[in-house]
Amino acid sequence: MAVLTIVLCLCIAQPSFAGSIVGWGSMAFDSGQLNSNDFIAIAAGHDHSLALRSDGSIVGWGRNRYGEATPPEGNKFVAIDAGYQYSLALKSDGSIVGWGPDYSRVTTPPDGNDFVAISAGHDYSLALKADGSIVGWGRNSYGQATPPDGNDFVAITAGYDYGLALKSTGTIVGWGNNWKGQATPPKGNDFIAIAAGQLHSLALKSDGSIVSWGYDYQGYAKPPNGNDFVAIAAQRGRSLALKSDGSIVSWGYSFSQEIPPKGNNFVVIDVGAYHCLALRSDGSIIGWGSNQYGQTTPPVGDDFVAVMVGINYGLALRSDGSIVGWGYNDRDQATPPDGNDFMAIATGGVRAQPMIPCGYSLALKSDGSIVGWGSRPLDIPDDNDFVAITAGADSHGLAIKSDGSIVGWGLKHSGQASPPDSNDFVAIAAGWGYSLALKSNGSIVGWGDNRFGQATPPNGNNFVDIATGRSHSLALKSDGSIIGWGNNNDGQASPPYGNDFVAIAAGNGYSLALKSDGSIVGWGYNYHGEATPPKGNNFVAIAAGWEHSLAIKMD
Repeated sequence: MAVLTIVLCLCIAQPSFAGSIVGWGSMAFDSGQLNSNDFIAIAAGHDHSLALRSDGSIVGWGRNRYGEATPPEGNKFVAIDAGYQYSLALKSDGSIVGWGPDYSRVTTPPDGNDFVAISAGHDYSLALKADGSIVGWGRNSYGQATPPDGNDFVAITAGYDYGLALKSTGTIVGWGNNWKGQATPPKGNDFIAIAAGQLHSLALKSDGSIVSWGYDYQGYAKPPNGNDFVAIAAQRGRSLALKSDGSIVSWGYSFSQEIPPKGNNFVVIDVGAYHCLALRSDGSIIGWGSNQYGQTTPPVGDDFVAVMVGINYGLALRSDGSIVGWGYNDRDQATPPDGNDFMAIATGGVRAQPMIPCGYSLALKSDGSIVGWGSRPLDIPDDNDFVAITAGADSHGLAIKSDGSIVGWGLKHSGQASPPDSNDFVAIAAGWGYSLALKSNGSIVGWGDNRFGQATPPNGNNFVDIATGRSHSLALKSDGSIIGWGNNNDGQASPPYGNDFVAIAAGNGYSLALKSDGSIVGWGYNYHGEATPPKGNNFVAIAAGWEHSLAIKMD
């Protein structure tokens, strides 16, 4: 389900380029921007993450179905926060901007340029003004967006549906949903920091100790003993604390990889719904916990030579021959094997439920053998004379041998894994239950599921590239033009006119094409923005997937 000739070329000769990866659609990131150590602030949302750079610009990554991980351009930001599917940023002029879905007008902050702090809750937000007063906006079903009056507040935190504020006197006030007592802070005037989760709250005292209140299921409200803490963070049922020696402790609800990283060089911490972030003293970021959308550990670097998009996950091949993976990893499909002798990668799916396949991955090694991982790689042949690979989205794989013949494996209910008997093939592409192959004479053959005509390629012998989607196909002609066929419900099989295209990619109801000037165009289904590529003309490779896309760019 991704551009294939780029992968196939790797089997013959490594490309002359190596660049960073850009992702858009339901999963977004920029590996080049993340390859930095000049970050000064972090924010962990529900399934996305943000980081503020020292130059005042913002980087976002993770779930991006509503644009929540795609921050505005500019370098005049001084603070960031991430809520449920939306984000906020404070500008140097004291104004606030928001992005993501505008349900309950949560991304429509109040006008003004006298704000000094922001906090994003589940579906409402708070802002602290320079005069010490608080304003709120968004959903207000429990009064969470209606903060108390007063102008002596110095800190704010927005929980799931309640808020807390710290006064200049060192006392704490709370409002909103108080079902478990989470909005009823303890008495006292020696508090210096506050944090609000879903049903529990934290406060840091001037003596360096932590107190907690609210729901105590699984130890939500049982902070560690000690008086050497300098920062706290809470979200849902998870809590973090930063110690004066720069180490991190964690407690509460257990989610994947809950143990924080070791070390004593951390300076900032934050908790999302199912993942955590920490900022090191050298300006670099580390994440742990759920990585379903790449919100924890997206790829970092500018040495990538190939990318492939799976079903909510991705793979990338580095110039040193190693592979990195990220995203949804329920069957370890995004956990590639170790080694640096890989030459090509492929992503596919295994039908675990009707219409909902699980991911699996393939890699071609320099010795001509194939390895697979994820959801049952399905009896991969053990020969070592392969020169190209591809994985379908419906439980089958294909490989070209050095003699030009194709072998197939996996499910064959539609004949998708039963290639024609010939030895003049130079490229292959596997879609959802069907396959295509390009012959040395420039003609295309297809087989397998053909309910939309996707496996019936056009006649001709001037084709140089092929791509398969879920139920539509593309072909690139030697004159640089593109033709499409198969399912065209969303216009995915109707490519733009022109003869300056150099690469193609077909995804789940949408398509991409790379032009000779290095720019990308997209068409077809675009609900998550997967068919709206980033601007620029420095791209060298493309890949299309289920609902997100990838490209390699030269920085």
